[in-house]
Amino acid sequence: MTEYEKFKQLIDKGSSLYIPQLSLDCVIFGFHQNQLKVLLLKMRTRHDWALPGGFIHQDETLEVAAARVLKERTGLDNIFLRQFHTFSALERSNPQQAMKDFAMEDLRIDQHHWLAQRFISVGFYALVDFTRVTPQLDELSEICTWYDLDSIPPLMLDHRQILDKALETLRVQLNYQPIGMSLMPELFTMPELQKLYETILGTPLDRRNFQRKILGYHILRRREERRTGVAHKAPYLYSFDIKRYQEALQEGLHKW
Repeated sequence: MTEYEKFKQLIDKGSSLYIPQLSLDCVIFGFHQNQLKVLLLKMRTRHDWALPGGFIHQDETLEVAAARVLKERTGLDNIFLRQFHTFSALERSNPQQAMKDFAMEDLRIDQHHWLAQRFISVGFYALVDFTRVTPQLDELSEICTWYDLDSIPPLMLDHRQILDKALETLRVQLNYQPIGMSLMPELFTMPELQKLYETILGTPLDRRNFQRKILGYHILRRREERRTGVAHKAPYLYSFDIKRYQEALQEGLHKW
């Protein structure tokens, strides 16, 4: 099916295929080169950027729909995924803008079309291994790429609010969800893990205190190999002890 045919199906049959006036938006976090990153896309008809999102099929749960959207955007299955908030402000939908957004060649919608109605959006955040993601385009987007958290471009609608709420949730759940394990590669150094925590929390952490606390939970396994190709003394590599990590999260890690 061509991009045009996919778009025509969305225009013509979407009102019966999807649950009306309900959508989802996904904040997809990755971590690479000591930077927390967010996957964003740019629609063909807009100058600003957007979070990946989509609609919910009539026979789907929200969770299944979110997993499908993530698969379509990242190429990955079994992603760590959590629902975090519902966005229902009256002003979040703009029928006039929707009429511009959903246009391709001779295909147009009017203000009465299902895509131009008010939409309530359910927010999900996802944590992925950056190195395994291959960003995917669809019939509405022309770019899908990563941005550093501190270099986010202007976002459409209320997507900046959605991103900020997801980051706020990530900070709250850092001590109760396997966030570190979901974002880090299988092998990592202690400075890399500390940088992840600092980036999420938005504050520097004392190196000695962080190492003492994290090792005190017995959730890491130090490997015999070291990181090569670094300027200073090669640091040891670590991996998560999954069983102990999950047990520690049930009790909750201490504040950092």
